[in-house]
Order: sequence, then C-alpha cells, then structure tokens
Amino acid sequence: MSRAGRIARRGFLIGSVAIAGGVAFGAWHYARPLPDPFAEGLDGGLDRRLAEGTTALNPYVLIDGDGITLVAPRADKGQGTRWLQAALIAEELDIDPSRARIVPGPVSKAYYNTALLQENLPLDPTDNGWLAETLRAAADIPARLLGLQITGGSSSAPDGFDKLRRAGAVARETLKEAAARREGLARADLDSEDGAVILPDGRRVPYTDLAAAAAGIAPVQDVVLRAPSQWRLLGRKTLRADIVPKSTGTQVYGIDLTLEGMLYASVRAAPAGGGIAKVDATNARAMRGVHAVIPISGGMAVVADNTWRAMQALDALRIDWRLPDGPGDQQTVWDSLTEALDTGRIDSRPRDEGDIRAVLAQGEVIEAEYRVPFLAHAPLEPMNATVRVTEAGCDIWAGTQVPDFVVSKAAALTGLSSDSIRVHNQMIGGSFGRRLELDFILQAVEIAQAVPGRPVKMIWSREEDFAQEQPRPAQIARGRGRATSDGVQAMELAIASPSVTASWFGRIWMAPPGPDATITAGAGDQPLAIPAYRVTGHRARETFPVSSWRSVGASGNGFFHGAFLDELFAAGGIDPMQGLIRLCRHDVSRRVLEELRDLSGWTGREIGPGKGRGVAFCLSFGVPCAQVVDVTDTDDGIRIDRGFAVADIGTVLDPVNAEAQLSGGMLFGLGHAMNCELTYRDHRPLQTNYHAYEAMRLYQTPEIRVRLLENGPLRGLGEPGVPPAAAALSNAIFAATGQRIRELPLAGRVRFA
Repeated sequence: MSRAGRIARRGFLIGSVAIAGGVAFGAWHYARPLPDPFAEGLDGGLDRRLAEGTTALNPYVLIDGDGITLVAPRADKGQGTRWLQAALIAEELDIDPSRARIVPGPVSKAYYNTALLQENLPLDPTDNGWLAETLRAAADIPARLLGLQITGGSSSAPDGFDKLRRAGAVARETLKEAAARREGLARADLDSEDGAVILPDGRRVPYTDLAAAAAGIAPVQDVVLRAPSQWRLLGRKTLRADIVPKSTGTQVYGIDLTLEGMLYASVRAAPAGGGIAKVDATNARAMRGVHAVIPISGGMAVVADNTWRAMQALDALRIDWRLPDGPGDQQTVWDSLTEALDTGRIDSRPRDEGDIRAVLAQGEVIEAEYRVPFLAHAPLEPMNATVRVTEAGCDIWAGTQVPDFVVSKAAALTGLSSDSIRVHNQMIGGSFGRRLELDFILQAVEIAQAVPGRPVKMIWSREEDFAQEQPRPAQIARGRGRATSDGVQAMELAIASPSVTASWFGRIWMAPPGPDATITAGAGDQPLAIPAYRVTGHRARETFPVSSWRSVGASGNGFFHGAFLDELFAAGGIDPMQGLIRLCRHDVSRRVLEELRDLSGWTGREIGPGKGRGVAFCLSFGVPCAQVVDVTDTDDGIRIDRGFAVADIGTVLDPVNAEAQLSGGMLFGLGHAMNCELTYRDHRPLQTNYHAYEAMRLYQTPEIRVRLLENGPLRGLGEPGVPPAAAALSNAIFAATGQRIRELPLAGRVRFA
C-alpha cells in the first residue's frame, strides 16, 4: 500500500495530510477528520500545470520543491476575498502571499462555512451574552455536518479568520519541527521569516527544502496565533496581487477561458416557467460556423465555432414560446404585495415591543406606504460556463458561489457520480448574488452532453442576462408612527415581500419550512429603543422567481426603515442625527453614529440655499453602518455633492480594501436608488441592457469619505454599505426640497443632474 493511501485513510485531527515528498496543512476543530480534498489526486480544482509538479496536497497549504500554493476556497467576485484568504494564511506562515500560487481549490466539505450559518441564527446581532455566543459557537457542528461550501452573506472574513490563520500556524510549526529534527535542535530555538526557517546561527532553510521531511511528521497542533500587535500583513495597507491585472485588463475570468478543441454556444430561454411551443431552426442550421442547434430545458442553444456566430444563429431561430400560466406584468406584482398586506397573514414578527395601538391613540399618527422595485444583478461579466462531458466524468469551468450544489445538480443531470464531477472555480467579474444561481451552468452541461468529449464555452448575451434574471424582489412597506419633541414614541412597519429563501432554496435544493427572516432583515433587527416598536413580515405569493441581491432583504428594508424614521423625526421636530443617537441602545452602533456626526461635520443647521443633508443607519450582517448624503437642488436637477460613511467591522484586516468596500457599497446603493428598476410585461423585463438600466454615471459620482471602527466583533463588509444609502439620499432630497419620495427609483419623481 502506498504512503499516500495510508495517510489519507488515517486522517488528522487538524485536517493535515502528507503525500509522497511534500506536505500540506489544513485546520479543523474536532477530532473526527474531515475528507481530504486531495486524497484521490491532484486535479481536483487545481491548474493541471500545478498538479503535475506538486506531490503534497491538503486543504489550505501545499508545498513542493518549486514553491508554496495557498488554497482560497471562497469565491472571488471582485471583492478581493481571494487575496484576503491568502493573507490570513500567509500572516502565520511567514510568507509573502504575492509570491505564492493562490488557487480556489476543489469542491470539498473541508471548506464548509460556519459564519454564514451563524449569521442566520435567530439571534439579536447585538447580543454578545453567554447564551448567544454559545449558540454561535455551536453552529460549527451543523455547519461541519452539512459541509456547505458557500460564498455569501459577507461571511468570508469572519469564517476564515481563525481557520486560515491556524492553518498557516500549523504549517509553520511543522516545517520548523522538520528543520529541528534534521539539525538536531529544539523547535523552540528556531524562528521563521519570509518562507524560511531561521536556525540559531542565522542560516536560512527554505520551506521548499523541508517539504519532503515534513511529509513524515505529524502536524504540530499546539500553536498559538499571533496577536494583532505582531501582524506584518493584516491590518496594514498592502497592494493586492490582483489589482494590477484587473487594472490592466490582463486578469483572466471565466469568460476568457480557452481550451483545445473548444466549441462555443449561446442560449435563448423562455420566460421563467415557460417553454417552447414550436421552433423552426432551418435558417439557423444553414448559417456559417454553426455546429449544432440543440433543445435544452425551457429553450434552445446554438453551438458554433465562435460566440458571435452562435448568437447570430439564435436570432435566426423562429420560436413560438409557451408562456407561463397567469398574468406576467408589473401590476400583478404590486397586487400580490398589496394582497399580502391587506390580508394580514403574518410570516414573522421579529420586533414587538410596547403597546402600539395604545401609543398611537395618544396623538397624531403618521402613515406612509413605501415601494421598492425588482432589481437586476447585472454584473459586468455576463453568465458563462465551459463544460466538457465524457463517459468518465464532467469538468466544469465557471465562477460560482455554490460549487458543492453545482456538483450535485450536474451529477443528477448527467447521471455521473458526484466524484466524477470536477468544478474549476474561476475568478468572477461581478456577481452581487447572481452566481448563487445554477441555471447558466446547468444549461452549459446540457449543451456539452450533446457534443461529448468537446469542451463547450456557453456565454449569454447581455440581453439574455437581463431576460433570465432572478431579481431582488419588489416590496411594499406600510408604516405607522407617532413622534413628539421628546422623541419617537411609536413606530410600526409592515413589510410585504415574496420569500427569497424559499425561491432560491426551492431551485437549488429544497425550500425550508418556517418564516423567512430576509423579509424583515435590516428592519426588525435594528438596535433602537422606541417605546412602542413593531416590525412584521408578510410573505407575498411569488409572481416571478427571486434571488439574493447585494445585502438581500436589508437592501429594501434599509430604505423603508431609514426613510420612515426620518419622517417621524420631522413630525416631532427632531434633528435626525441627534434622534438616531438618542434612540440607539447599542454602544457599538452609537459610536458609529457619533463618529459619522463628527466626520460629516453635522451641526443640525441648514447648510445653504437649495441644499440638504440626509442621514440613515442600518445594522445588517452584524455590521452597524451609518451614512450622510449632501445634495443640492440645481436647475439641472438634484446633484449629490458628497457622502460620508462609517461602519464597525471589529477588526480591519485590509484597510485599503475595506475602505473600497464601504465606499463602493454606498455608491452601489446610491446608483440603484437613483435610477434602477426591472419592470415586467408578458413575463419578461422591459429593461434589456445597460442603456435602460443605468446606475450612477461617473460625472454624478460624489466624493465619499469613510471611516472604519473596531469596537465590535469581526465582520465582513461586502454588503453592509448598501442598505443605508437609499434612505440617506431620499432624506437629503426631502431636506433640500421638502419633497418626500417613498418609491424607488427616485428618478421617477426627481431629475438628477
């Protein structure tokens, strides 16, 4: 029996394995070993050139005679998470991550996500008491058993913070132990620096020289992670290795992939839930370069010798579509949401404090109805996947946030075993939640099955990308409240929305029972001490399939809650910044608001003729974030002059990237609040490309000043910058013009300069 076979079956407490002259390290917290993702070979998600030169494999750190490879299993969608994962490992391993090979790795339960499950526990995000923290720690048990390898929910940083640093520390100490044994020294007498073990006499032994020796050593588990004061990489301003290629157009994304013998395809699919009644492919089949015209689930695909010819042939198809049952226009959507509110069926009520009815009866009641539209994900890189199917297996090259679900769905579709489905996760040119879906990948698998043995790259046209959206849901909220000069006395929000959770899980796995917390997220969990305070979620029937969009439920609820609270402040004659600070019952959040007050120079006084300031706060994904927007009402329309944002993420691991995430999230939220919506007719969105779905233009982009605080627990920042933006902007417009806008996009009521 080979050495590799013996070790792979034995397993390790911390998930480490050594194979044939090299060594690799991972990290787990429990005695039962998890599956080794590389036990069966080297091609599981690794570049083949790397696989051929590597003899040592394991979850996070791979070492051979040529160098070090770091496995960053969370998908990089442009937010820089691949570099952050590498930096977490490298900090403890004592290497320069820019000189390491960084790969996404294979699909494996070893890369399960604990933080995502913790975020979805039914706990108050501001509760750091013993019981809440115990439950969060216990979430690692079901997370490990499920083994879901998901990227989302701003969870990559908190999930990897301990796991990845520990992996680096275990690798470092094991390499030092290998050097100590070789030199006849004590490991405690050795040090490490820049990819080498440092001997007492000053000699440097490169890690690569120790790979074979370390393969025969049980991993050193008694490691102590370094304090922040000892960090060399984390917490400091560094240049991410991907910035130069992304800035120069040399970064390779899934859409750029080329393989020998590749064919190219594109698709045209029916509106969601529909199909084809009749198709005439005569003209398409006769066109130059067309290899095949293939029926797929709910649509048609053309395979050709390049993408352009495939798309041109699709236009030549004569298709009579079979539309889904029932009406498919925008009014149907609003009717469904209104019905959910009118009937009063409660999906959840996460906040119910005080006697709403009694407090409202004591004075004038402010009432308002708010609406937000469907929103497209619209990433710059359209959906694409490259697939090769043979009798032996299926290789999938695609950018995905859910690679384990890709494996299970592709196995069911092809009839192949899960072990023979290999996912090679690609760098992603934007997602905003769209890469949580599998439709485009499964279409590519269907197409590749029709041309076995040949790799087929399937790319959607931009128009198809819009047509096949599973968007952020449209929502309606009704607010009632009362305020006096003493403060907000009562606030009630009733929110109607289809269930993102049921819609997405229903497509990808199975719809879970129980209420959907995303319907009230960003509204029912705010740390405000209002005497009578109620937030209710009403689940509307689904009119179109919906999905997660950057910040999910908080994206709309941040607008509802922040804008209606501003109405109550105005009714009570209360300065909104001081009102928020006075209401806030969470110390970390209050410091965020106070820092924002100082950063923006908020005085509560008018800032000039035709000018207005708006403030909004939203706690989402455990991150308190507050923003101020300044606007001017000009002859050409509303001009956004500047923005200010403050958030607390506990520990700032990458200052440059964190500031970019916060300012970028705010700009993303502002741009969509200004202009963006999907509206439906005949089951398809009327907006078919960026000309009709135009966010903020460069000349409209204000200066954004940000500040990051470190008082709370470690959190991620990919999403929390979005929710307060729309409310801060609409509140600023009210301050400048006196016009209260309760429906997005704001461009439906005002013009922007």
